[in-house]
Amino acid sequence: MSENNKNITKHALITGGSRGIGKAVCIQLAKDSNYHILINYQSNKQAALDTLKEVENAGGSGEILQFDVTKINEVHSVLDIWHDKNKDAIIEVIVNNAGITKDGLFMWMKPEDWNNVVNTSLNGFFNVTQHLIQKLLVHKYGRIINIVSLSGLKGTPGQTNYSAAKGAVIAATKALSQEIAKRNITVNAVAPGFIKTDMTAELDEKELKKLVPANRFGETEEVAHLVSFLVSEKASYITGEVININGGIYS
Repeated sequence: MSENNKNITKHALITGGSRGIGKAVCIQLAKDSNYHILINYQSNKQAALDTLKEVENAGGSGEILQFDVTKINEVHSVLDIWHDKNKDAIIEVIVNNAGITKDGLFMWMKPEDWNNVVNTSLNGFFNVTQHLIQKLLVHKYGRIINIVSLSGLKGTPGQTNYSAAKGAVIAATKALSQEIAKRNITVNAVAPGFIKTDMTAELDEKELKKLVPANRFGETEEVAHLVSFLVSEKASYITGEVININGGIYS
């Protein structure tokens, strides 16, 4: 966390923070930093409240923020209202974690399955980050971490939409990092492989782990530790990077 402006309250926003990797990131940041954790959720309020309770049990503080990252007006409205209530606050860390999958072969893919997946990962990144970035530039310090995927790097059959969305966020990460590095703002992407979450619950873990040199699925906490490091000042010279966390599987 920046040592400048110590009187300003520092916050970390995690989109899709109520479950899975997002939840683990919220809890880990509560343990490792002094950030007030903003837990974004779309519809499952109880899951968000459960995450908040675990953040508080870990010794941190936080609150929940409901908005759909795909709806730009909703994103702007909720964040603007929040800023009006917290005039001295700085959202110093943005973790763009919200994402969905709608798997299927490309030749049979419905337009809504393409659009919903791309809108959540790619447009969600734009809607949240672009609205907050001016304050980061003025503040001259920040951390932006985009949760992408192995699918965005190597492509995964049956996930052309998801691979396209995450691949686009990877490219955006590399470009944006160069635009704002002089303002002490880093932009990095974390690319998980098979991680035990709701999103992978229906996969055949016994068979798929054979593809992984480490011979197991990863834990959400392992991804959260990596994100926490990238958030820290120890990672200030790392930007524009895509860091794999996948047990050795790449292609």
